[in-house]
Parts: sequence; structure tokens; C-alpha cells
Amino acid sequence: MKHIAVVFAGGIGRRMNSKALPKQFLRLYGKEIIVYTLEHFQNHSEIDGIAVACVEDWIPFLKDLTEKYHLDKVKKIVPGGETGQQSIYHGLCAAGEIADGDRAIVLIHDGVRPLINKELISNCIQKVVETGSAITTAPAIETIFRSSDKKTVEQIIERSDCMLARAPQCFYLDEILKRHQQAKEEEREFIDSASMMSFYGSDLHLVEGPMENIKITTPMDYYTFKALIEADENSQLFGV
Repeated sequence: MKHIAVVFAGGIGRRMNSKALPKQFLRLYGKEIIVYTLEHFQNHSEIDGIAVACVEDWIPFLKDLTEKYHLDKVKKIVPGGETGQQSIYHGLCAAGEIADGDRAIVLIHDGVRPLINKELISNCIQKVVETGSAITTAPAIETIFRSSDKKTVEQIIERSDCMLARAPQCFYLDEILKRHQQAKEEEREFIDSASMMSFYGSDLHLVEGPMENIKITTPMDYYTFKALIEADENSQLFGV
């Protein structure tokens, strides 16, 4: 059975206020954010291939990056869609070509979520083998309110019962592809793959990931990413 990462990098990052570059191609210490992300899958022994759904105009640039950083597990780079759901679908179809008839586990991941690690990838693959799905989470660390009018508190939700959805979100390829095709036929849009699979009746099983597994969406996220990379480098340099 093959294990394939599907990385979607189809967004242009309006909240990042970057006029020149999509957010996944912003650099830190000379390396693009998406390269940090792809290297985790490239360097993991259980990952057999990577499919990337990319902003179409930036596909040649991404191909150059895969050569520059020797990312030879990137087997397919396909255009993203108009929505995140469409981009993931394009990536899943490319994963099907990589699988070439074999049953596969897919790890669906954001190109701008570069702070995952080897242990999380391994745990996600094992959880899919055991249960059929693996949704990466982090514990909620602040109080959560429900407020439909955004003016008053309707409900205070017990924090200990809440988890934050993160990525990767992982499934058997044939099962998630079937649901994407169904959603396409029914013209349904979902915020992420977990929401789609839940809507169509699949049980979802959780894998807790590192708290620092954030999505780089705003300038503040970028500076947090920078600080965490610096802290990691300092710990390796000084042994702290």
C-alpha cells in the first residue's frame, strides 16, 4: 500500500498582505515556506510520493524549487482550483495517478503548515490503518463561546471537550475521492475534508499533533513561524 501526501498550495494569501508572492512562496532564511512543508514528507521513510495542487501561474517556479531542493518524491504538480475543495480534489486525482491502481493512504496537508514532524506523519498513517481516518488536532487552550449574532454569548462550551482541527487530515484515497466526487455532483462545498467525510457519515478518529502546527495565514503567523524556527535552531546549537 502506498502513502501519498497531497499538499494544496492554491491560495494567493490575501490576509498576508503580500502583493508580490503567494504566501506559500514567502521565504524564511532564503527558503520558501512550502519547501519547509514538503521536506517533512520528502524525508519521511513511509511517504512514497507527493502531489501538489499549486497556483497555476506558479507551477514552473515550484518545479524549479523541487529540483533545487532535491524533492524527488514530488511526482505530480497540478493546477489548483477556484476553491480549497477544488484544489484538494485536483491533488487527490493526481494522487490516484501516483498510486497507479494500488490502494493508498493520503495525507491531505496545507502547503503553509510547515511545523509538522516525523512522529505526526507516522501516527497519522498508523491511525488510518487502524481506524480508516486520522484527523490531526490540538487541544483548545482558551474558552470558546457560541454566538450567532456576534454580540452576545449564547453558550460557553466546555473547553476540555474541544479540539482544534489541524492538518494533515488522512484517509484511504478511494474513500475520500468518492466523497469529493459526490460533493461535486451535489454542488456542496465544505470547509475541509474532515467536514466532508463527517457529512457523508464517516467516523473520524483523532491524532493529537504539536501545538506549534499552525497555518501561516497572517503576518503574525509568519513571525511566530520565524521565532519557532529560531528557537529550534538555538536548541540544536546550544543543546537546550
